Amino acid sequence: MISDIHANRPALEAVLEAIGETGVEELWCLGDLVGYGAEPDRCTEIVRERCDFSLSGNHDLAVLGEIDVSTFSETAATAVEWTQGVATEETLSYLRGLSPQGSRAGFGLFHASPRDPVWEYVLSLDQAEAGLDAMEERVGLIGHSHVALFFTRPAAKRPTYAQGAQASDGAGLEVATGRWLLNPGSVGQPRDGDPRAAWLELDTEAWTARYHRVPYDIDAAARAILDAGLPSPLAERLRIGR
Repeated sequence: MISDIHANRPALEAVLEAIGETGVEELWCLGDLVGYGAEPDRCTEIVRERCDFSLSGNHDLAVLGEIDVSTFSETAATAVEWTQGVATEETLSYLRGLSPQGSRAGFGLFHASPRDPVWEYVLSLDQAEAGLDAMEERVGLIGHSHVALFFTRPAAKRPTYAQGAQASDGAGLEVATGRWLLNPGSVGQPRDGDPRAAWLELDTEAWTARYHRVPYDIDAAARAILDAGLPSPLAERLRIGR
């Protein structure tokens, strides 16, 4: 499971190499293939070739003109407009065929959240509670926040409240009972203080999840952003994971 690639080819290739060593049978993507980074066409091509299922994210929708960029930060809007100017029709056609939500193997998949698949950042217990209530599936997979984390509401005879935490590299979860929201973190622009690319390994039969981080060539990704003439903060933030 991967999410929020944001046109960062070095990070995507490093993650896919790590995934290939695990024997994973299917690869799912939670959206935001483009935006921020400098290689939207190549990243979209890789997702199209390698992923068995993919969603669209708010940046993908903005590049297609389906979201007004006035709702974005200045740097994000600049990246969207730049991407609109360089993306091939093949890239745009693929993005048009994606949705911000779906389901796979009994899991709910949402770019942002179950109650708002495009925009909501699920970072608080209250937001998690609302998402768990809105979700038909018992386990949901969410992206958008660029933070590797999880929320759960344990199965109990009496109603309980959601609890959650940020997930570190190697953290494992048993998700066979209770209700869950799992965020793999971001491949291309982590915002949880760890600049390494993130992905989540799921065992859909044993109902387990394990979080992974992968080092990649940040300098190459940052250099590509600057060479493209994109705002320098988009390159600088890669080094600090914020």
